[in-house]
Amino acid sequence: MAISGDEKCIFIINATRIRSTQSPTSEPMNDIHPTHLVSQFRQRAGQHPERIALRYARNNHWHDIKWKQFSESVDQTSRALLSAGLPIQGNIGLWSRNMPEWSITDFACMQTRGVSVPLYPTSTTDQVCYIIDEAEVEIMFVGEQPQLDGAIELLGKASHLKTIVVFDDSVDLKGCENAMYFKDFLANAQTDNYAELEERLTGRQMDDLFTLIYTSGTTGKPKGVMLDYANMAASFDGHDKLIHVDHTDSSLAFLPLSHIFERGWSNYAICRGVVNNYMRDQTEVADVLKAVKPTVMCSVPRLFEKIYTGVHTKVGQGSPVKQQIFKLAGWIGHKTSELHRQGKPVPGYLQSLNRLADKLVFSKIKEGLGGRIRFMPCGGARLDDEICKFFHAMGINVKVGYGMTETVATVTCYRDTGFQFGSCGTPLPGVQVKIGDGGEILVKGGTVMRGYYKKPEETAKTFDADGWLKTGDAGLIDELGQLRITDRIKELMKTSNGKYIAPQYIEGTLGKDRFIEQIAIVADAKNYVSALIVPAFEALEEYAREINLKYENKMELIRNTDIQKLFEDRLETIQTELARFEQVKKFTLLPREFSIEQGEITPTLKLRRKIIMERFQKEIDAMYGKPATSH
Repeated sequence: MAISGDEKCIFIINATRIRSTQSPTSEPMNDIHPTHLVSQFRQRAGQHPERIALRYARNNHWHDIKWKQFSESVDQTSRALLSAGLPIQGNIGLWSRNMPEWSITDFACMQTRGVSVPLYPTSTTDQVCYIIDEAEVEIMFVGEQPQLDGAIELLGKASHLKTIVVFDDSVDLKGCENAMYFKDFLANAQTDNYAELEERLTGRQMDDLFTLIYTSGTTGKPKGVMLDYANMAASFDGHDKLIHVDHTDSSLAFLPLSHIFERGWSNYAICRGVVNNYMRDQTEVADVLKAVKPTVMCSVPRLFEKIYTGVHTKVGQGSPVKQQIFKLAGWIGHKTSELHRQGKPVPGYLQSLNRLADKLVFSKIKEGLGGRIRFMPCGGARLDDEICKFFHAMGINVKVGYGMTETVATVTCYRDTGFQFGSCGTPLPGVQVKIGDGGEILVKGGTVMRGYYKKPEETAKTFDADGWLKTGDAGLIDELGQLRITDRIKELMKTSNGKYIAPQYIEGTLGKDRFIEQIAIVADAKNYVSALIVPAFEALEEYAREINLKYENKMELIRNTDIQKLFEDRLETIQTELARFEQVKKFTLLPREFSIEQGEITPTLKLRRKIIMERFQKEIDAMYGKPATSH
């Protein structure tokens, strides 16, 4: 993919419509809210208008959007929102995959003191209908054909939806009178409402709602998390005290912008001058990483797991000499990274050996991430210690953290030194963490949400009498003050023998195996632990060729006695590090992955256990010797 540096921004409909002299892109020095996200955005735009702000891919080429173009697009979109009648603190919907228009609309919504309600691009129409009905959304911005088709369907269901604005102008509007392209929406911006925009900007407050983010909900109905600008300012301030990013950095928006982790990170990166790169399709990440060559990006454990498994599979197929070189390089890298972690100097001889290890081994692996990574925040689920150590040994600073939507993501994270593998690091500056009744993690600080939208009873249940947020996660604080997660309190499983099982820990342990793509533990009220396993079919099919195994389809492959024996042997080996009561006694191989589309995993790849258990009840019953029931 080529990088095109002088493409004109596609979002400006007509340059003569933009009157930057009437709609200033920089803030006066006496701004009463300098930490407000809008203030930080406009200050950045005014300081360096010719620097690159965003990049996006179109027709296999990457295009640049400079800060001047970006801020002018945001101003024009702001005026279009005012022309559409968006009231102060009125809600708009954002239902799209990642693209620059997403952020342009988001910042425009902020400038007009509106409230954005992001929706996962893979959400079903029923899920979206529930959210936009509760949020009383009248204007919905959608990305591509699937979201438009869903939004058109919602016109007859949602009680408030009136207007649909489509980012991608290649989408077929299907003659819908309520739908228009983004470029036409911008063309509706009135030429005489600069004063109204200025009035909205001047009136902004720190306690204005910034967004309503509905939790993806592994169980039950989603709840709208209310985050305001004071929350965002506290998050930005905490991150400023831990890390440094600037215009020399490049970030890849890999996770959905509809999730607080990517949204918070991207907005922080943008306001610090980082070039933000947008990718629509997560399945293309391997190619995009090589094209973008990011220096920073946030991710979930699955990306690291896939790289780790891929590398070890390839090494296992290499010659004994190559395997030995890889093992020696890993030992050198580990020794070096351990000294860095402890804040100790690295001896000259070890530095030389590490440079050689990097040249022979690490650099080739790091090229898969673009070759320029400085650090990578990681959250959303547990990252196995062995995998984390592997990346640190290569010199990739994976900053493991813990957080939730209700806390603008980060609660704790790794520092550059002193962190302990197996922990989630120490609290973000300005955030307090303690352990409450039943081992529940409690949080207090400026990043903690205002509450759940239109759900005062749910809000009250989520805070204790002293105002601490009850996270629903179980954990402990070790002797070094670092947080360690044991599991979701609601997801702890209790066997019929009275033993408590932490499924995520077992899944993380077994999921390291190169033949396992996904795994769901079953144990609640059972007399032993079992598992639903989705094989890594690429690796499994390669193994089948090696042993000359013939099969017609995936189902025939996974039912083969040789394949069953393979998994039995591998589980027996892997599970030695688990207590006997935690070990999987029986398993079922599944012919397909758990999917977002079928509601089995969340957009951040967390298991929706209730749905999985219901959908695969027949297979579960069989593992416990129960007769099959009809469903």
